[in-house]
Amino acid sequence: MKRDTHLVVLLLLVIGCSLASLTVWKVLASRDRALEDVNVHGLNLTQALSTYSEGIVRQSSLLLLGLVERLETEGSGSLQIERLSALVDRQQPLMPQLSGITIYDNHGRWLMSSNRPIPAGANSSDRAYFIHHRDDPSRETFIGPPIQSRANHEWVVTVSRRFNDAHGAFAGVVAVTLGVENFLRLFGKIDVGQEGAIGLSYTDGTLLVRYPFREQDMGRNFSKSPIYAKYLVDRSVGTASFTSSLDGVERLYAFRKSNQLPLITTVALGKREALAAWRIEALLSAVVVTALLGLTGLIGRFLILDIRRRTRVEGQLRGAQQQLLSSNRQLELLAMKDALTGLANRRCFDVTLAIEARRAQREGTPLALLMIDLDYFKLYNDSLGHVAGDACLQTVGRILEECVRRPSDLVARYGGEEISVIMPNTDIEGAAVVAQLILDRLKQENIPHNASPLGRVSVSIGISSATGAQLDNVQGLIEAADQALYSAKALGRNQCVKHGE
Repeated sequence: MKRDTHLVVLLLLVIGCSLASLTVWKVLASRDRALEDVNVHGLNLTQALSTYSEGIVRQSSLLLLGLVERLETEGSGSLQIERLSALVDRQQPLMPQLSGITIYDNHGRWLMSSNRPIPAGANSSDRAYFIHHRDDPSRETFIGPPIQSRANHEWVVTVSRRFNDAHGAFAGVVAVTLGVENFLRLFGKIDVGQEGAIGLSYTDGTLLVRYPFREQDMGRNFSKSPIYAKYLVDRSVGTASFTSSLDGVERLYAFRKSNQLPLITTVALGKREALAAWRIEALLSAVVVTALLGLTGLIGRFLILDIRRRTRVEGQLRGAQQQLLSSNRQLELLAMKDALTGLANRRCFDVTLAIEARRAQREGTPLALLMIDLDYFKLYNDSLGHVAGDACLQTVGRILEECVRRPSDLVARYGGEEISVIMPNTDIEGAAVVAQLILDRLKQENIPHNASPLGRVSVSIGISSATGAQLDNVQGLIEAADQALYSAKALGRNQCVKHGE
C-alpha cells in the first residue's frame, strides 16, 4: 500500500514539475524576447538621435566656419561686426535650436551677441571654451560643457571656434550657444515612458543634455559609474542593464558613440515599465498553471486518501513497535547500572570482563583487575545507619570513577560494599599505581568513620593481572584478586596488595 501511495505521489510530482517547468521556461523565454525587443528599439533610437545631434553640431560648425573666415579676412572692426550681425540675423531662423551667436576678442570681451544687447563690461574669459581656444592653437570645433547664461540664466551648450589675426596670433572666439530646452524638443517627442531617459554626453563622461531635464544633472560627470567603466570605454555601441547613478532607477541602456564627434548618445528605458506587458502575460500564465496544478492535486488527493486510510493503521503499529523497542533499550541500559551508586552492576561487570578477556587473548595484551572492599563498613552502618552507609557508598563510587580516567576501564559494584575495576591493556604494576591513587584520594577526602581505627573511611585493594592462556578462565583472575584483597585485610587494611606477593 505504501508503495502504491509513493507511485501516485511520484506521478503527481512528475506531472506538476513538468507543467511548472514548461511554464517557467515559457515565461523566461518571453522575458528574454521582451528585453531583446527593448534593446533593439533603444539602439534604433540612439542611431536616430545620434544623427540628429551630429546634424546640429555640423550646422553650427559650418556657420562658425563662415564667420571665422570673414573675421580673419575682413577683421573684427565695428563695421565688419555690424555686417556679421546682419548676416547672423538672416541665418539664425534656419536653426531653431540656436540660442545665439557671440563673438569675443582675445581678452574675452564681447564684440557681438545675436540674441541680446551686449551688457556693459561683459567678459567671458573665464569660460571653458574661451580658455580652450586661447591655450590650444587648434582650429577645430570645440563642444563645451553645459553652462548657465549669465544674462538670462538659460542652460546652453556651446559650439565654438577660434579665429586668429593677420599674424596667426589668437584674436578671439566665435561661439554658438544651443539652448538645452530647444535641443530637447525632439527628445521630448519620443515616448520613453515615465522612467525613461535620453542623454547626450562627452566621451569623457560629462553630461551635456538629458531628457527629462533636471538642472542638478547639468555638467555632471558619470565616468565613475558602472556602465561607463564597463561598457563605454572600449565599445562604440551596445546595451546594458544598470541602476542609474542620477536618480536610482533601474534602466535598460542602449548607447552609441558618434563616429565623427566626441559624443555618446544614450537611450534608457525603465526596466519595470519595459517589462510591464510581460508581467501581465506571466501573471496570466501563472494563474492558469496554478489552477491546473490545483485540479491535478485535488484529483490526486482523492486518489491517495483510500490508500492512506489503509496504511494509517500500519503506521500506528510501527510507531508502537518503535516505542516498545525504545523502552526495551532503556530497560536494558537500566539493567546494566547499579541503582544506588550509578556504577555498572554485577551483570555488566561479568559481560565486560568476558569481552575484555577475549580481546586481551586475541591482541596479546595484559588485563588487570582491582577488587576493592570498604574497611569496617558493617560498623559504619551499625553506628550511623543504612542511609549514611548508602551515601558513603555513593561517595566512594564517585571517587573511584574520578581516579579511573581511561574510557576503556570499568568501575562496577561487585556486591555489597565490594567494588571492582576492570583495566584492559594494563599490567599489575600499572594497576598498582591506580590502586595507590585511590588510597590517596580517599585519605584526602577524609570521610569520617568513628568506628574505624583510622577515624575515616578507607578501603583494602587486591590486584591481579593475567595475559594469554591465563585468561582462558576469567574466574581465576577474580579469585587471584580476591586472595590479594584478603591479604590486604589480613595485613591491617587501608592498603593494596598485588597477587603473588
